[in-house]
Amino acid sequence: MEIMETSPRQPFRPTDSPWFWATAFSLMALVGIGLISPKFDARQRQVEGRFLGRQQAAIERSRRAAGLPPVDLAEEARDRELAQPRRIVPLWTLATAAGLAAIGSGVMLHREWRATQ
Repeated sequence: MEIMETSPRQPFRPTDSPWFWATAFSLMALVGIGLISPKFDARQRQVEGRFLGRQQAAIERSRRAAGLPPVDLAEEARDRELAQPRRIVPLWTLATAAGLAAIGSGVMLHREWRATQ
């Protein structure tokens, strides 16, 4: 008959768990999003304005290629905030993803901790 020795349980070390690091990085992402949010809107407005301008220029090029009369883009220009009051890529999508990742990894870290108790 073979006697099996049981080793004493190792204490739970959260830094050894990948869930700890996933939680930490997700929370840091939320902090980073909070820090960049004031500047994000101004920068995103510029990026989206250029995108919308290029889109209108491409439409005008295709109109001219089709033989339609040209349209003066300066006459057709609209206030960007009236044309596109909301951002195409809002910041809340990144914040939601980071928040869900933090919650999910936090739950898994808690489950791992409970399993070692």
